[in-house]
Amino acid sequence: MGFTAHTSATWRDKKRYLWLIALVMPSLLFIAIGMYSLTDWGVWLWIGPIVILGLVPIIDLVAGRDTRNPPNDLIEQLEKDKYYRWITYLFLPLQYAGFIAAFYVIATWDLSTAEKIGFAISVGMIGGIGINTAHELGHKKESYERWLSKIALAQSFYGHFFIEHNRGHHVRVATPEDPASSRVGESFYRFWPRTVLGSLRSSWNLEKNRIGRRNKHPYRISNDNINAWLMSAVLWIALVAWLGVEILPYLLIQMFIAITLLEAVNYLEHYGMLRQKVMHGDRERYERIDPSHSWNSDNIATNILLYHLQRHSDHHAQPTRRYQALLSYKESPVLPTGYAGMILLSLMPFAWRRVMDPKVHHHFAGDISRANIQPGKREKIVSKYPTATSEYLTPEILKIEDSVLAEQAPAYQCPMCSYVYAPAQGDLREGFEPGTPFSQIPSTWVCPDCGVRERNEFLPLASV
Repeated sequence: MGFTAHTSATWRDKKRYLWLIALVMPSLLFIAIGMYSLTDWGVWLWIGPIVILGLVPIIDLVAGRDTRNPPNDLIEQLEKDKYYRWITYLFLPLQYAGFIAAFYVIATWDLSTAEKIGFAISVGMIGGIGINTAHELGHKKESYERWLSKIALAQSFYGHFFIEHNRGHHVRVATPEDPASSRVGESFYRFWPRTVLGSLRSSWNLEKNRIGRRNKHPYRISNDNINAWLMSAVLWIALVAWLGVEILPYLLIQMFIAITLLEAVNYLEHYGMLRQKVMHGDRERYERIDPSHSWNSDNIATNILLYHLQRHSDHHAQPTRRYQALLSYKESPVLPTGYAGMILLSLMPFAWRRVMDPKVHHHFAGDISRANIQPGKREKIVSKYPTATSEYLTPEILKIEDSVLAEQAPAYQCPMCSYVYAPAQGDLREGFEPGTPFSQIPSTWVCPDCGVRERNEFLPLASV
C-alpha cells in the first residue's frame, strides 16, 4: 500500500508541471557556454558536477519528500496522458544539441586542458541522466520508444544496457548472480568493474541465446548489442571527422563519467538486498521481486530529475509502468536522502558502510546473514552484526505451484504485463518459429516485455 491515499475525485498530480524541470538538465550545457562567453570564468564549464552533485542534494534536503500516490482507478488514465511521454521525448534533442555544441566548443575555443576536462565531465553527467531517460523509454512496449532508448544511449557507447537491464537485471535483481546488485562489504570502486564487465558479458550472452534459438550466429545487425554499438560508432566517427581526432580523449572522459553515474545509481538501488530461495514446481528459484528488495527515496528534487527512478520498488514490480504512475510503498527500505546525495556518499566507502550497513541489518530484522554479502567478508560482517534471533524467525522454504499449462490453448498471457504468446504465430524475435508449442519453450524463459514472469507462470487464454 502507498503512504498516502486519495480518491479519484480529489487527487491531482501536483508534480505535473514540475516534470518539465527534467529538461533543465540537458540545457545546462547551453547555460555553461553562454555564461562562459559572458564572464570568461572556467568554473561555468564544470556546471554538471556543481549542479548534480552540489546543488541537487541541497534542494533534496530543503524540498523534502513527496509520498503521494495516485488512486488505483486513475493509474491507467495517468499512463495514457501523452503529455508525460513528450517530456521524455524532448530530452533527446536537447541532449544531442548540447552534446554536439559542447564538443564544438572543446574543439574550437581557446580553452585550457582543465576547462576541457571539466566540460567533458559536465557532458558525461548529462549523458548519465540521458541513460536514465533511455531506461524509462526502453521498458515500454512501443518499438519506437525502444529505438529512442538506443539513441539516448549512443552518446555514452553503452547501448548494451538496453538488453542487460531489461532482460538480465530485472530477472536476477537482488541475487548474487546479478552484476548490477551490490553487496554488503563491497565498495563502489570494487563494484564498478564487476558490474561494467559483468553487464557487458551478460548482454552478449542474452542476445547470443536469443538469436541462437533460430540456429543463427550472433554476429548480425539484428543483434541489439551490435546495432546499438554501431549507432555509437557512427556518432563518434562523424564527430571526430568533423572536429578532429583531438576530441577523442574528451569523448572517452564523458563516456566514463556517464557510465560511472549510471553504475553509482545501480550501486545504491539494491545494496545488500537478497531474494530468498523458494521451490517453484520441481526446481528451486529465487522468490519473486517485491517492494522489500529495492532501496527507495521520495526526495522530490531527484525524483523529478530522474523520472521517479527513486520509486524503484514499484518499477521492479511493474517494469512497463510509466514514471508518472509509479507508487511509493511502506514496505520498501528508505535511503537517508535522494540519489544525488547518496552518490556522493558512495564515493566514500568508510562513510557509506557507517550509514548503510546498519540499515541493511535493520531491514533484515537483525539477521544480516540473510543479506547479499561480498564473498570473503561474510564472517567478518556477520560477526559485527550479531543475529537478533528473538526478533526474527527464519522462514521455511516456500513452494510456488506452476500455472496449469493447457497444451491446446491458442495463446498464453503474462499475468504481469499482458504480453501474449500464440503458438501458431510464435515469436521470431524471441527465436520461436510459428507453430512452436508453448511446452517446448524453456521453463526458464522470461517474458520479453516485463522481464518478471517465467513461462510456467503464464495463463492460458481461450482465444488469441
